[in-house]
Amino acid sequence: MAGIDETLTFYPLKIAVMTISDTRTEETDTSGQLLVARLTEAGHQLAAHAIVTDDIAAIRARVQQWIDDPDVEIIVTTGGTGFTERDVTPEAIKPLFERDMNGFSVVFHQASLGTIGVSTLQSRAFAGQVGDTFIFSVPGSTGACRDAWDLVLNMEFDSRHRPCSIAGMVPRLHGLCA
Repeated sequence: MAGIDETLTFYPLKIAVMTISDTRTEETDTSGQLLVARLTEAGHQLAAHAIVTDDIAAIRARVQQWIDDPDVEIIVTTGGTGFTERDVTPEAIKPLFERDMNGFSVVFHQASLGTIGVSTLQSRAFAGQVGDTFIFSVPGSTGACRDAWDLVLNMEFDSRHRPCSIAGMVPRLHGLCA
């Protein structure tokens, strides 16, 4: 049966959060703040937090910096996944991927369908892996971040989730999933 096995040990992950926006500031970044609050409330460690403009080079540079940082195991980005000219997060990050996690987009959209209906089609949410680092990119709205964390990421990042979770793919926790 899928779910959290309370008899198992919880292993916190080291997660970096990036808000991608030309308009958000630390005071107005409700999406990034929500993700930071959710991950720390869940017991994970905030490895880094940044706001980056909607610029391919700037996004890619910060993501690469975090990929190279051994204290970052997971990167979650919010923003830039829509269809306006400034929405360039997939174009910035996907070329770095060694592996795509296509199922994340499917599961995110299924979860989002229940809250915003077919408007979920206006998102290009995605995930993948670069080296040992996993990257999850979700829309910039606070509601989308709430859906992503509460309905998908919270379980995927919990080492007690069975039959397995992404925690078992992090090098220091390899073999966690039997």
